[in-house]
Amino acid sequence: MPDLATYPVHLGLDASASAEPAFTGGDWYEPYLARHAADGVEGRLVTLHSFSADWDGWEMHPAGEEVVVCIAGSMVLVQEIGGETRETTLGAGEYAINPRGVWHTANVAGEATALFITAGLGTQLRPR
Repeated sequence: MPDLATYPVHLGLDASASAEPAFTGGDWYEPYLARHAADGVEGRLVTLHSFSADWDGWEMHPAGEEVVVCIAGSMVLVQEIGGETRETTLGAGEYAINPRGVWHTANVAGEATALFITAGLGTQLRPR
């Protein structure tokens, strides 16, 4: 069976779902976006990532909201909203939504695993 941490899933138009090639790091996203360009802002990427340290950058998704579900451990989701920083602690089974266009990062003391459902079109990154 495919492992979601290795093989993400794309949710596309007409309620479609497709298994993706193995995730290999940052260079993986460009071909992914090219494969699913026709889905535009309706496409969603479903991934599973484990963390043992704070994220080293911020990201923002201008095309839509992102759902973050903590599966194991705990993490603090940090969002910049209206010029203010909001921190939300997530434990196993809890979720938060990163609104469209909101910069976000996460702090992890120990280890955490999270499921992400992301509107990835146009995602922007910046250093922390």
